[in-house]
Amino acid sequence: MELQTLTYIVVGITFAIYIGIAIWARAGSTKDFYVAGGGVHPIANGMATAADWMSAASFIGMAGLIAYMGYGGSVFLMGWTGGFVILAMLLAPYLRKYGKFTVPEFIGDRFYSQTARVVAVVCLIICSVTYVIGQMKGIGVSFSRFLEVDYDTGLIVGMCIVFFYAVLGGMKGITYTQIAQYCVLILAYTIPAIFISLQLTGNPIPQLGLGGTLTGTDTFLLDKLDQVVVDLGFREYTTDVRISGINMFAYTASLMFGTAGLPHVIIRFFTVPKVRDARSSAGWALIFIAILYTTAPAVAAMARLNLMQTIEPEAGNYLAYEERPQWFKNWEKTGLLAFEDKNADGLMQYSADESVNELVKVDRDIIVLANPEIAQLPNWVIALVAAGGLAAALSTAAGLLLAIASAISHDLLKGIIAPNISEKQELRASRVAMALAIAGAGYLGFNPPDFAAGTVALAFGLAASSIFPALMMGIFSNRVTKEGAIAGMLAGIGITLFYVFQHKGIMFIASTAFLGDMSPNWFLGIEPNAFGVVGAIVNFAVAIAVSKVTAAPPLEVQEMVESIRVPAGAEAALDH
Repeated sequence: MELQTLTYIVVGITFAIYIGIAIWARAGSTKDFYVAGGGVHPIANGMATAADWMSAASFIGMAGLIAYMGYGGSVFLMGWTGGFVILAMLLAPYLRKYGKFTVPEFIGDRFYSQTARVVAVVCLIICSVTYVIGQMKGIGVSFSRFLEVDYDTGLIVGMCIVFFYAVLGGMKGITYTQIAQYCVLILAYTIPAIFISLQLTGNPIPQLGLGGTLTGTDTFLLDKLDQVVVDLGFREYTTDVRISGINMFAYTASLMFGTAGLPHVIIRFFTVPKVRDARSSAGWALIFIAILYTTAPAVAAMARLNLMQTIEPEAGNYLAYEERPQWFKNWEKTGLLAFEDKNADGLMQYSADESVNELVKVDRDIIVLANPEIAQLPNWVIALVAAGGLAAALSTAAGLLLAIASAISHDLLKGIIAPNISEKQELRASRVAMALAIAGAGYLGFNPPDFAAGTVALAFGLAASSIFPALMMGIFSNRVTKEGAIAGMLAGIGITLFYVFQHKGIMFIASTAFLGDMSPNWFLGIEPNAFGVVGAIVNFAVAIAVSKVTAAPPLEVQEMVESIRVPAGAEAALDH
């Protein structure tokens, strides 16, 4: 069957499932809309959390960045998985025990201040909008290839799909849709990886194939890749650090702290019945996430090798543009891959030297989606990957948009502006807020500031510098005051935003964001996308300093903080 027809069938079936689930699980109350009724099984919640987590940045962007950054790209693997452990052990169970719908609601109660709640809402919106722009980039890339249209048209179609099932179902619909999306995206990620690993190394396990030898030779796959990229003028794949050791440390820490502070992941743990289930569902989520995250390095390396060898089959033997393969023609239609014959020789020359490089545009975000086509895998595998890319982008976009809508309708409208509105009015306001968030994020997605994973990395830095310290101090210190928390959040996110805008302006500059150039004005050589850890340190320092010179929190607040950390059931035992 023709590839385009097969792709339409596979994607159409998956979309019919998503929309059917959204209709079946339509939210009928604010509890359904915000926390799926609070009755989701831990395994199901773990799977939904994994889908929520494995966004376009993970499915599409991460392997693309590792493919081009090599060893330096490991910051994404270490940061995002390590942060999930922090979230599971230090935040999720305690926030679930507190039992409120949103992160700003906890911050407002813990720091006994509506102002603190509003500041948390502002920080949440800044982080989530930045994050959702990255998802919109992934949606545009996925739909443009699937529909064989330009990027902008693909983005508009994707926005309409997100609007339908996210606005209709709320958290209840999103949760069960994400379970289906996880199944689709993990199959779409691992099946091509198995095929390509077999092709290149003869090993069906990609994780082992990455460290194995190429079929019929004694040459290790990574050694071959190092040789190919060095011959083209790039730095060695397996040892190239991301600018510097301290920058890699800062980048990893920023992603870890940001992971633990992102509201759209945290609210997933409010959907389970018991406190114990929050920790259990985090464990299941880590298992489901690990399947993709341990496969990603193999996908990245094999994709980079296949791409290089397609453009240049042998050293110095470039492919004629007129003889370019079908996958190249397909991606040219999207505008994400472009060729310019600089010396009029008709050959596709690819080099680190920009004066020689005639592939003037190779968007990193196409690597995973194009990989099966480059490797000439069966059409059904290529169609499955298209469905997986769409599932990944849509799943996280929906969760982020719900976090934004909840902050506006529940924390601002119901919590502060109009506390007497009915549940029906609040639910309507939530849907309107989500529709506006989709429109706003889509508009920004037409001119994304960076590659999908790069934009997401900035969102993590903003969450690390603002929300994460407030949650940690709110749970583990009963001495931090409302003045300290407010000052800390403002200082943390303020200095991070200042640093980012100072060095990148309103829009990112791709050449300084991902090609390794280092500004002489960078603080300790730390790039803007990794600055969140510095913002977090500033947040902690300011909050603690201000708390020392302001009145202690009320006694009932201090007792609440102590009770949050006592395991469920232990309080009753202590009373006896």
